Amino acid sequence: MEQYNFVYVTFILSTPEKVWNAITDPEITSKYWSDPLSKNPAHINVSEWKLGSEWTHVKMDETKTVDIVGKVLEIDPPNKLVISWSRPKDKDDESKHSRVTFEISNYANGLVRLTVTHLDLDPQMFNGISSGWPSVLSNLKTYLETGKHLAGHIHL
Repeated sequence: MEQYNFVYVTFILSTPEKVWNAITDPEITSKYWSDPLSKNPAHINVSEWKLGSEWTHVKMDETKTVDIVGKVLEIDPPNKLVISWSRPKDKDDESKHSRVTFEISNYANGLVRLTVTHLDLDPQMFNGISSGWPSVLSNLKTYLETGKHLAGHIHL
């Protein structure tokens, strides 16, 4: 099966520590991790955020559905986080896992460069994340810079 890759770079008026916390703190992820054009509930990312620990992407509604699972493959706060990414049904089949790298660095004049690289995607997952990552990362940027979420975003 053909594999796809996705890279997204954004610049955020913030600090590396605040960007790191926004990626790893469930309370913060619940404020920006959703599609502003969708009526779907927000998600949180839950983990101990230690090398080898599991992480889950959990829907913040009454079902608490786990949509994505993975493991922490590399961690260097507040500079780099690498996680595996798979559907829960594919948790034990590493051939169906993709890999997400968050690289956070100071850029210039108070800006932080956030690069998200998502590798080894199957076509269906690539289609989903191609609109998902830009929406989520735009929400993240807006939230960190203004304390507000984008219009239509479900705020929990």
